[in-house]
Amino acid sequence: MAGGRPEIIANIDRLNRLMDENDLDAVVARSGRNFTYLTGLAYPGTLARLMDMTDSDRAVMVLWPREGDPVLIVNATAAALAARDSWVERQVLYEGYVESPYARLAQVLRQEGLGGARVGFEKDYVSARDWALVDEAVPGLTMVDCTAIMDRVRWIKTDAEIARIKRGADMLDDVYLDVFPRMRVGDSERQAHSRIIAGCLDRGCNWAHGILNSSSNTIHYAGESDVIFRAGDVMRTDYVAYLDGYPGHQSRNLVFGQPSRTQRDEYRAIRDIYRAAIDRCRPGNRVGDIFDATVAAFTDGGWKFESLLIGHGVGSWWHQQEPILRRGSDIVLEDGMVLALEPHIGHWHIQDMIVVRPDGPVLLSDKMSTDEPFVVE
Repeated sequence: MAGGRPEIIANIDRLNRLMDENDLDAVVARSGRNFTYLTGLAYPGTLARLMDMTDSDRAVMVLWPREGDPVLIVNATAAALAARDSWVERQVLYEGYVESPYARLAQVLRQEGLGGARVGFEKDYVSARDWALVDEAVPGLTMVDCTAIMDRVRWIKTDAEIARIKRGADMLDDVYLDVFPRMRVGDSERQAHSRIIAGCLDRGCNWAHGILNSSSNTIHYAGESDVIFRAGDVMRTDYVAYLDGYPGHQSRNLVFGQPSRTQRDEYRAIRDIYRAAIDRCRPGNRVGDIFDATVAAFTDGGWKFESLLIGHGVGSWWHQQEPILRRGSDIVLEDGMVLALEPHIGHWHIQDMIVVRPDGPVLLSDKMSTDEPFVVE
């Protein structure tokens, strides 16, 4: 702690370098991803949902200049938590539902001497209405899209970020290791889901979300229903548990009763393809090539791979971030990226988080073995 406030864990050196490369005098962070990243503050509950709504009349944002101190633009309801938990000390208040937060931002830009500056905004997150408002209110301002720049900033993690993600991963595996042994034939998807979410909250995570489904429920994102697990069914999980704004995120399988030989063979074959994909995650490798090699391995094994991705970057606020490991991506992996790998087929879904390192990927979610599916009698 410095001066009673949390230490900054964001990659500010990289932020400064990319701001210089792109001639930016400041950036404005409005999205949950970038606001949380640059402030260290993960708003809970209703305040969190307001951050996800681009038309919110209670928006919060941070102005981060290349030179000088950052400043928060917040309403009265959001101010107290920011004063307690954020490493950003300066606040400017506006009256929610009465004033536009972007009108107040425009005033701050002028007061901070940025009225004629080149400032980055998230064009995928600022509405056309609010973009026009700022443009008109600060006519000398040059507004540029910094969405891709901020993606590049966030995807190289500091040691403190990696430590926070590791804590989240351990917590989520602890939940799986608590809930899985207590599952029984006759339990429902809804019961399993509620136990996992409750376990995450009980252990201190800010919030949790995700899905599970029985192999007898073939619509994967229609889980958490009243479908009952039967002997021989497989339970697939895909959960995210956020701890201080950063996620634990992994997927595990449970089999009700001893797996059949076919089930064991399928799991092991898919596990080996999955682990080969992880091994390809090294600095210098192109994302699109990793995707193609993984799809080819499934094809050679007799499976048709239909998912949109084989994995994704991991970061603050929302777990799924660039680089998205997808077809055709030219992003090249770098040392310090944290990725969640999940090339899965049907109900066999294994997922872990790794750090990309020159000597090979380092497993973060290592508390629960994926050598074999978890079995309950």
